[in-house]
Amino acid sequence: MEEILKEKIKLLKEGKLSEEEFYKIIEHFPYKDIGDIKLDFHRKFRRGLPEVIYGSGKTTEQLRKIINKFEELSENVLITRINQEKAEELTGEFKSLKYYPKGNILTFDRDIKSSLEGKILVLTAGASDENVAEEAFLSAKYFGNIVEKEYDVGVACINRILDLREKLNDYSVLIVVAGMEGALPSVVAGLTSTPVIAVPTSVGYGANLGGIAALLSMLNSCAGGMSVVNIDNGFGAAFQATLINRKICGKG
Repeated sequence: MEEILKEKIKLLKEGKLSEEEFYKIIEHFPYKDIGDIKLDFHRKFRRGLPEVIYGSGKTTEQLRKIINKFEELSENVLITRINQEKAEELTGEFKSLKYYPKGNILTFDRDIKSSLEGKILVLTAGASDENVAEEAFLSAKYFGNIVEKEYDVGVACINRILDLREKLNDYSVLIVVAGMEGALPSVVAGLTSTPVIAVPTSVGYGANLGGIAALLSMLNSCAGGMSVVNIDNGFGAAFQATLINRKICGKG
């Protein structure tokens, strides 16, 4: 397969293949097989966004192999759901890595320039939702968005979100993270024309049922223009928000 790619690059340099034709070819190229891990480096051509590594369940050795390959190809890496023990071991070995404990995110310590004009705002109902919100915030930044945040603006003190009402329309997408009964996204969606992505969290007392109560509340919201991702899925919200932002900015 690498020989085929070299041949296509040669044709591209000779002017016998257009850039558009070249991209159509490589967007269907396979993954990179490094043994027990198969890395999809062509995902950014198909989806517009690169592969992200789900860290939970992977061994330190597997993660080490993945990071080595990303470094070899001069690609940035985003590893989600990684615990502090593994992160400390890897950052001790790879000095270019940075760990964000609140979001359980590991990535190369590089400045990522925003490639999109539109902005994303991440809101939380309470401080207890911050870990999920930080996963969304850091993932959205990794994808090249301008991202801002407003935490602890839940409906228990409604004036906190009402005070932000004027600025909600300044963004391309709003990611709203809430546990308990999950009311905040519905309130926000009723105040703005900006698309809202609701993220239920597992924060709450017994009848919250590990986030199911918040999830069902959000799915049954009467506020239009609101979509819902899975419980605690800050990364998924960031991915969806980026796709929307890219379309709005004409990059999708």
